[in-house]
Amino acid sequence: MGELCDEGKALYASALRTGRIQRAEADAAPCLMEFALLDPDPDDPDWLRPVPPTSALAQRLRPIEQEIKERRSLAIELTDAFEPFMAISSQDRPAVHSITVLEGVNRINAAIRVATAECQSEIITVQPGGGRSEATVTEAVKESQGILKRGIRMRTLYQHTARHSQATIAYAEHMRQGKVEVRTLEELIERLMIFDRTVAFIPARDDRQVALELRHPGLVEYLANVFEQLWQRAAPLLDEAPYDPPIDGITGVQRSIAKLLIEGHVDEAIARRLGMNVRTCRAHIAKIAAALGSGSRAQLGYLIAQSGILDQDNPK
Repeated sequence: MGELCDEGKALYASALRTGRIQRAEADAAPCLMEFALLDPDPDDPDWLRPVPPTSALAQRLRPIEQEIKERRSLAIELTDAFEPFMAISSQDRPAVHSITVLEGVNRINAAIRVATAECQSEIITVQPGGGRSEATVTEAVKESQGILKRGIRMRTLYQHTARHSQATIAYAEHMRQGKVEVRTLEELIERLMIFDRTVAFIPARDDRQVALELRHPGLVEYLANVFEQLWQRAAPLLDEAPYDPPIDGITGVQRSIAKLLIEGHVDEAIARRLGMNVRTCRAHIAKIAAALGSGSRAQLGYLIAQSGILDQDNPK
């Protein structure tokens, strides 16, 4: 039923005051009969008597109360049905998902933004690869402003090749104003982000279109410990380049390439491991070959092993 119309309200009030109204008057307000607010006068069929408001209200509330009762009963039945499963969930599973698969760059970035907003004290990241482009660095500076204002400590690991990027150096210079430290290593593990040692993000596919959000305390702590070991071995980005001095005309980065060569890695894999492009990697390989007098790739591996350059941590 709809609402009681205004004319019906006026007529019902009049009927309550006088005790009855003529049937002809009620015909102008059909809602009175829809709401069952009038009964025929047993003494005169041309008149209608008003139903007491308490009776009319009870009549209107009865189906509503019955529906509430039925829904409450259904709610109790559903609760009883799910109670055994909820008990299992609370005993055997953590309050949040230990591992969440994030598909798509937008979803990955959204999850990282949430973690950044919720972060209270520390962000640690591993960023393999070479230096960042100016556009990437500019965006990173902008996003970091809020983090700096909140007094959050940030530590980032790049690879040594980032030292050749003026944009990355400028970023490190700018970020020194806050609790931000940047160090470099020759080789790094894959990309890693950890917030307050409670949530971590790692890639799940080479194209970085899928990532894992980790919240299991054991996993996050393990990754944080890996970061700390890498951090201790790394050199501050703004210090002098940490490559070992040349040995027999072969530089430290070339010795790293040589080591990966004799381990059987292809050029693309070596470049990725050391954070440089393939063209630069092949240029270094050519210099190694020239220094050792190698005429072929197969001979180069033999000469590297025989030269002893990988057995020396310091020049003779």
